[in-house]
This record gives sequence, C-alpha cells and structure tokens, in this order.
Amino acid sequence: MDARKVLIIEDEKAISDIVKFNLTKEGFTADTVFDGKEGLDRALSTDPDLVLLDVMLPSMDGFEVCRRLREKSNVPIIMLTAKEEEVDKVLGLELGADDYITKPFGLRELIARIKANIRRAQPPQAPEQSSSGGVQDFGSLAIDMDRYEVRKNGTPLELTLREFELLKYLAEREDKVFSREQLLEDVWGYEYYGDIRTVDVTVRRLREKLEDDPGNPKYIMTKRGVGYFFRRS
Repeated sequence: MDARKVLIIEDEKAISDIVKFNLTKEGFTADTVFDGKEGLDRALSTDPDLVLLDVMLPSMDGFEVCRRLREKSNVPIIMLTAKEEEVDKVLGLELGADDYITKPFGLRELIARIKANIRRAQPPQAPEQSSSGGVQDFGSLAIDMDRYEVRKNGTPLELTLREFELLKYLAEREDKVFSREQLLEDVWGYEYYGDIRTVDVTVRRLREKLEDDPGNPKYIMTKRGVGYFFRRS
C-alpha cells in the first residue's frame, strides 16, 4: 500500500519542518505549504489523506481554508492553533474540521491523532453480513449502514464521514447511553486524545441536519450529566 499523504499548511517553517521530518520517519509522505490560498489549491489538486491546517496563515486564514475545503472534500482536517480560546476550537469544528490541537503540542500526540483520523476516514471494506447492515429505518430517517448514506423522508443528507460514523455508532446501539469519553474512544479512535467538546459540536452539527427542530431533537438525545443516545422517532 502506498504511503499515506499528509499536507501540512503551516507558515512557521520550523514547526512545518519538524512535523514533516517525524511524519516521514513514521512512513508517511508529507508535503508542506506556507500560505493559506496555496494550501487550499494544493489540497484540492493533490487529494491528500489528511490536512494539518494552521489557523494563522498569510493570504487566507485556516478557518476560511477549512470552510472552502469542506465544501468540496471530506478529507480529514486537523487544525493547529496557538490560541487557548474555546471559540477558536469550536469554530474550526463548526466549519468541518475533524480535530484540533493547540500549540505547543507533543509530536507523539500529534502523530497519534493523525493516524486515528486517517484510520477512521478509510472507506469500509466489503461489509460483513449482519443484522446491523443494510438499510435501517428509524421513522422518517433511513440509514444505509453499508453505503454510508442517510435519507430523511427520502431526501439524501450531506453528512461528513465523522458525522456518519457517530450516527451509525449510536443508531446501532439504540437507546444505550454513551459518555462523551466513550464516544471519543470508540468513534474517533483508540489513540484519540481529544477534548470532549469535539463530541458536543459534532452532535450539534448532526442535529442541524437530522432534526426538524434541532433545539428539540427526536433522534440524538442527551442524558443530562451522562452523555448521548439514539432514539427511534
């Protein structure tokens, strides 16, 4: 199998160089870009397996790069930020980033997150025949577990891979409540080190797409103080 390709869009050359060096040691192919607009063009033209995207970039900031890239691609995006403000982290996730990591970061943690996000993004192999496969109907919602497709009242919904993985995980375990920590481990990947707010933002995005009234959900429910569960409408 060819080496996985990571595109690093980061204007601090010292950071870019050390990340590229360590990714190469891990068997990845790494490409570096130091400008937001050029990074967006490179991501769309080279089809990397993952984009490592800094927030503060010349010509186009990382948020705008993320927004435009997500309009045309479901490539996993990990955002790099030097800021601690929660608004920056949440904004990146709202725009479609899969993960974020705050500078300064440990290379071991970064590489673990890269591996986990690439692993989760790989298309499923030939599906095993099981009771949870095929199309599952949940009232007005139909989830094709094998084809990774969702329809509401017959109309297809545009979900990111991460959103679908979370929906599929919960729907296959209907009425069972999962903590945010458990969802991070099982849906985002065993080696994931992320913030539980990542789950909250993904749930919010899913509700906006699935629910008639996201503020009064019928499918993805909250068990206060515990976590989330899926309920048949």
